This record gives sequence, structure tokens and C-alpha cells, in this order.
Amino acid sequence: MSSSYLPATTDSIAQALEAKDRSQAISILYRVLENPSSSSEALRIKEQAITNISELLREENRAEDLRSLLTQLRPFFSLIPKAKTAKIVRGIIDSVAKIPGTSDVQISLCKEMVEWTRAEKRSFLRQRVEARLAALLMENKEYSEALTLLSGLVKEVRRLDDKLLLVDIDLLESKLHFSLRNLPKAKAALTAARTAANAIYVPPAQQGTIDLQSGILHAEEKDYKTAYSYFFEAFEAFNALEDPRAVFSLKYMLLCKIMVNQADDVAGIISSKAGLRYVGPELDAMKAVADAYSKRSLKLFETALRDFKGQLEEDPIVHRHLSSLYDTLLEQNLCRLIEPFSRVEISHIAELIELPVDHVEKKLSQMILDKKFAGTLDQGVGCLIIFDDPKQDDIYPATLETIHNMGKVVDSLFNRSAKVMA
Repeated sequence: MSSSYLPATTDSIAQALEAKDRSQAISILYRVLENPSSSSEALRIKEQAITNISELLREENRAEDLRSLLTQLRPFFSLIPKAKTAKIVRGIIDSVAKIPGTSDVQISLCKEMVEWTRAEKRSFLRQRVEARLAALLMENKEYSEALTLLSGLVKEVRRLDDKLLLVDIDLLESKLHFSLRNLPKAKAALTAARTAANAIYVPPAQQGTIDLQSGILHAEEKDYKTAYSYFFEAFEAFNALEDPRAVFSLKYMLLCKIMVNQADDVAGIISSKAGLRYVGPELDAMKAVADAYSKRSLKLFETALRDFKGQLEEDPIVHRHLSSLYDTLLEQNLCRLIEPFSRVEISHIAELIELPVDHVEKKLSQMILDKKFAGTLDQGVGCLIIFDDPKQDDIYPATLETIHNMGKVVDSLFNRSAKVMA
């Protein structure tokens, strides 16, 4: 970086934009920032220079340079309004976030900024950076630290009654509790977010996020029809904004259709006008699952899971529901196969269902323990012995009812004799 500064004028900005390469442009813009002038025009030009530097550093994936830029700009922040400072800080943090593999840099950057905002008593900015830090910690699976941070932040923001930030924090808290498998608290936090959102104007993207989280929680409770309607609302919001989350909303819509035994509708949704915009691996994965479910084919189901591992098994929401669907499908297939037999080799069932013998044996033993059918596994000869459904003898319940009625008669006679004796 050159020690001589450049004048803070539009000509200097134009010079940077006309530079041969990014490195030269960044160097020119840094020299503009070094200008000691603090006139209103100079400050405006410097703000523009900061925006341009952030963009160029992001394009070059220089996360550490963006981090040092924030530290360098601290004296400059004392010259401009707090609202503009907040905008610049959040803009630079967003630029770092767009660089892949920088989650650790983002966390340390947010922690540094929280300490600085505390020292400078900039509560408005600190609360927003802390909310961003909690989101990053959650993505990094540091749940306890994120929860501790959010607990204090929620109380502070509720006291200030900052509804828009409160919606963000409650929504984040709901996601955090859902990640920890604490469904009641996740629902309570989402209800709080909805209550705060009803009192103010919420941007469409934020409303879409609320609907998406609502759908996820309803799906977790097996209420797939309600979940579908929420995912549809989220999809419409994200689709209008061309938000990349639209494809995930559509994917979860298709998942709900499969889970309510309407897998035949999946192809129609994908081939609709809105669906065709998002054709790709995510929708292909759901179509493969729907085809396997329609044909009741475990082999096709496992092929889909293997071919689309990134879209199905690595998506925790889809994976959880598909695991349940796979178990149901496996049980239905096994019950259908063993129905004609009273004694059958496990290897024969495994051959019919095209699955490994140990896998089938484990599932059969689980089904026997869950009383899905009456039988036992003879592992010595590798056979499954199926018993006839035991017929309940009606004499036992009838006898118990008679004894119960006789007890009532005796009690009644005892009460009458007690009255006579009195």
C-alpha cells in the first residue's frame, strides 16, 4: 500500500474502476481512504470507496483483508453517523460470508466487532452483530454457546421492543431448539416470532423464512398437509424474490406429498410452470423417491438414496422423514412376503426383497418385538417361524365382567343391611 494518499473525489473512484487489475484498483481505493479530509463530500466518497474495496476483496476471496479493513476503519467510524457505521460493518461481514469456507473467520470477526461495539457503547449495532454471531455458531454446531448468547439477547431486545430484530432472534431461537430436538421450545419461539411479526411490516423474505420454519415444525409432528401449505407460502415468497431457498421449499412440498401417500402428484408439480424453473438435482432426487414409493420398490428407494446422497441423506430434514418412510415401506413389503408362509428361510425372504440377509433378519426381529406379527426367529437353521394370530377367548372377559357385577350387588346389599341395622 502506498504511503501517499489520493484526493477523496469521484475522479479517484473512476481511476480505481479503470485500473488494469483488481490489485491496482484496491491499492488506489486504500489511498483514497488514507486522505485525512473529513468534509461531508470526502466522507461520502470514502463510503463509496469502502463499498468498492469490499466488493473487490470478496471477488478475490481475501477474507483476512476484509477483516483487517474493519479494524482499519474504526477511526473513520467516529466521523460518520452510527446508522451508516452499522450499514458498513454489516456490509463487510456479508462480504466475508459470501467467501466459501470462512465460517471461523466470520465467527472471530463478529466476536471482535461485539467487543468493539461494547467499548463504543453502540448497542444497536452490537445486538445485530450478536444475532449474526449466534446464527454462525448454530451453523458451526456450537449450540450451547449460541443458546447462551441468544438468551441474553432476547431479554435485552424485548425490553427495547425492537420488533424487527425480535422476529429475527425468535426465529433463530426456534431453529436452534429444533436442531437440539427440543420441539416444544422451537414451537414456542416460532409463535413469539409470529406474534412480533404481526405487529409490524415484515419483508417478504423474512415472512417466507417464518413460513418455511412453520412447515418444518409441522412436518416434524407428522402434520404433512398443514406443512405443505406453509411450504407453498414460503415457495411463493422466495420464488417472487428469486431467492435460492425457493428450491428447498419446493423440495419439502414434494416430500409432504410423498409422506401423505400422494407420490403421483410429484411429477405434476415438477412439470408445472413454477417447478420447471428449478429443475435440477434437488427435484430429481424427490422424483426418484416418489417413483420408488409409487412402485413400492425398496431397491429403487435405496438406489435413489445412493444416487442422490447429497440431496437426500445430507439434508437433515429430508433424511429424517425418508428414514421413517423407508422403515414403513420395508415393513409393508416384509409383511406381504411372509403372509403365505408358516415357516420360511430368512435367506429366501432376503432374496425376494433383494436386501442383505443380516439387514432382513434385524428388521424381522424388530417387527416381532413391536408385535407387528406373531412369530420367532430360529437362528440355528436360519428360519422364520410364523404363528397364527392367537384367537382371544371371550370367556375370560365375560367372567371378569360377571365378577365385577357381583361385587356391585354385594356392595349394594351391604349398604342396605347397614341402614336396616341402624
